[in-house]
Amino acid sequence: MDLIRTLTDAQMKSDLPEIKTGDTVKVSAKVVEGNRERIQVFEGTVMRLRGGGLGLNITVRRIASGVGVERTFKVHSPRIEKIEVVRHGVSNRAQLYFLRDRVGKQSSLRERRDSATDIAKNEVKAAAKKAIKDEADAVLAAAAAVVAAEEAAVAAAAATAAAVEEAAAVAPAAEVVAEAPAVEAAIAEAPAADVSEASADVANEESAPAEAPAAEASEKAPE
Repeated sequence: MDLIRTLTDAQMKSDLPEIKTGDTVKVSAKVVEGNRERIQVFEGTVMRLRGGGLGLNITVRRIASGVGVERTFKVHSPRIEKIEVVRHGVSNRAQLYFLRDRVGKQSSLRERRDSATDIAKNEVKAAAKKAIKDEADAVLAAAAAVVAAEEAAVAAAAATAAAVEEAAAVAPAAEVVAEAPAVEAAIAEAPAADVSEASADVANEESAPAEAPAAEASEKAPE
């Protein structure tokens, strides 16, 4: 719950003036026309306020060419560039629907003059809002740092595991390479032994025929 509140407070604007019903305001809203974006200023009387916190919205009414025009703005929306209070009007109601039945000068309210006490209260409220926003920004920065540290730890663990796997794969290959000279030496010695055995067999075969005639001659000699 505290995290949701922190995120909500971080998205709220801290530079907004105190707005009440009956105030005349200038709302600078971003308008997209084709491929370009411009700022459109809508000036009128705040007829009602609805919602609270991040969902606060105001309905502003103005008379344009004798026709009443009303627009509702999300106060904390990123599409709102700024809101300026032109004058404070005296009003004892939360919703000024009676303005729809008035035209001309009757549609304007009497101006309210702020005392020194009210000005001081407004300054204190503005300072408190700024402090809340700064605290929310600090909490978000700390959370981002924690997330970055966790990601770095996971990346380091993955790199270590990859290095271990690579070392395990290289060790058998090194053993095979080390055994290769011994195998080659055995293969080189094997033909030499075969050649020596073959030469011995050939020598025996050559000596055998020479001995056979000698034995036959001894048998044919007279007694």
